[in-house]
Amino acid sequence: MKSAFVTVGTTSFEELIAAVTTPETLQVGRGAAAPAPAPAPFRTAAFTLDVFRFKESLAEDLEKADLVISHAGAGTCLETLEKGKPLLVVVNEKLMNNHQLELARQLYKDGHLFYCTCSTLLESLKSIDLSTLKPFPPGQPEKFAAFLDRVIGFE
Repeated sequence: MKSAFVTVGTTSFEELIAAVTTPETLQVGRGAAAPAPAPAPFRTAAFTLDVFRFKESLAEDLEKADLVISHAGAGTCLETLEKGKPLLVVVNEKLMNNHQLELARQLYKDGHLFYCTCSTLLESLKSIDLSTLKPFPPGQPEKFAAFLDRVIGFE
């Protein structure tokens, strides 16, 4: 079974939650059951929806995911990309100065993710080709440490 993990981080991003739980993006069949808005799982034989407000770590959820749909928070983007997971970033257009758009644009330009807005999410899910994404290069903390050593004069 394929798995998508959706996260809004620790902020409020009601538009993204609404966009991923609409009838157009969440097919629930003819049954009377619908996803619960409260933190409770919704399960069928072929589908599971787990809802939660906060976890100490998303590492396990990211590991299991075949696709991550996320807000454009730097921490979430980097953690997802470092795990080698395909990422579709949904930019929160209501944030001041729309700083998330800058990060999403650059990572898209570098070929590491796709991005959209809530209003274009469904269209993006139908059209993106995840096989075109480039792996995100691993960090090199030793370069930063060497730079600090030079600046402070520890060399």
